[in-house]
Amino acid sequence: MVYNKMIRKSVLSLLFFVLLGNATIVLAQTEMNYKPTDKDKFQDHFYEALKQKGIENYDKAILSLEKCLKLEPENATVHFELGKNYLALKDYKNAQSAFEKATKIDPTNKWFWIGIYDVNYATKDYVGGIATINKLITFDPKFKEDLTSLYMNTGQFDKALALINELNETVGKSDRRESYKIQILSQGKYQNAEIENLLEQIKKNPKEESNYVNLIYYYSKNNEVEKVLETARQLEKEIPTSEWAQVSLFKYHLENKDGDKAVKAMNIVLGSAKVDSKIKHRIFNEFLIFVNSNPQFEGELEKAIGYFDTDSEVDVAKELGKFYHSKKEWEKAIKFYELSNQKKDKIEIENNLLLLQVYIETGKFDLVSKKASDLIDFFPNQPQFYYFSGLAYNQLKQFKKAKEVLEMGMDFVVEDKNLEINYNIQLGEAYNGLGDNAKKEFYFSKANQLLKNK
Repeated sequence: MVYNKMIRKSVLSLLFFVLLGNATIVLAQTEMNYKPTDKDKFQDHFYEALKQKGIENYDKAILSLEKCLKLEPENATVHFELGKNYLALKDYKNAQSAFEKATKIDPTNKWFWIGIYDVNYATKDYVGGIATINKLITFDPKFKEDLTSLYMNTGQFDKALALINELNETVGKSDRRESYKIQILSQGKYQNAEIENLLEQIKKNPKEESNYVNLIYYYSKNNEVEKVLETARQLEKEIPTSEWAQVSLFKYHLENKDGDKAVKAMNIVLGSAKVDSKIKHRIFNEFLIFVNSNPQFEGELEKAIGYFDTDSEVDVAKELGKFYHSKKEWEKAIKFYELSNQKKDKIEIENNLLLLQVYIETGKFDLVSKKASDLIDFFPNQPQFYYFSGLAYNQLKQFKKAKEVLEMGMDFVVEDKNLEINYNIQLGEAYNGLGDNAKKEFYFSKANQLLKNK
């Protein structure tokens, strides 16, 4: 019984192996008879290309892709992949050709156009890049940012400026675009276009202060002061709290002879870091004229000078000195001329000549003689300082010193009839004091002759 079971088991095992062997033979025969389709071949070549590109074997990737093209010559993706491999090899001509073929087959694929743009960028073909980026803008308006740079690189500043203004309005300002804008507007011919843009922006958004400020800047740069004031008045109407609005308010208060309010507006403007210095100077001068007929506000003038301490363009203290000089208020003129000297790092000729004149008007001849002598040391070729020194010595009855300094200074008098006349008069005075009548008459006579010949 046991024996029979063993026989049955052996027979079953043998049958299993026979069947298994037959199945293997059938499978092998099936594989030998199977022929891969073109689709199978395409997939194999394409995946091989991706693998080779992944390990940077771009030449081998290209070979596999060319096999793909033999099977599917109108496959846009294969042309695109070819372009990417050629681009990696810096074979820009073939890369361009491959990307262009891809776009012709499927012009709706954004990435195919980006491939062309990558070639444009790598070869610095900015003109070609403009054509490509205009295609890409139809897919995504964000590409307008790149178009701005391309316009800058090709010197198309008018188009760049228009696009910058459009983007500033639609998506907000950016540091790069603002930098481009400064570069463009440094060329005066584009400033009119920017002025027009700012006027349009003010119409659209009258509460945006920066547009008024920028417009005022360009008007000020062009010395169009009336347009500056007109813009400031409009700003005041729309944004009364604006520092720039105070420019207009100041003028309004002056016209209405409201000195207190004018002073308040003036101080806000003069203390503002936003307001252009030309406008500040104009406001100060207008207030100076106002004070001429409203002397009770003179104290505010002195306070206002402090705002110009760091201003290197206009010497406000000297201008105030001239103001009082013209009114023959000598002591006040002296005060501000001296203040002007204190604020300067370098000695200025004009301010010191004015100061010497006022010292003489007030009979301060000791000061004139000392000041003029010091100035001669700094400006040994300046004849006016010798003249003031000689005049002061004559008044102090130091005639010998007067004669000596005037004779030295006379050598530097060139083509200045008035100064030459004054020199001769003072030399006549010096010799008169020294008791030399002949020389006295000589110089007085010479002065008279020069007067007749004027």
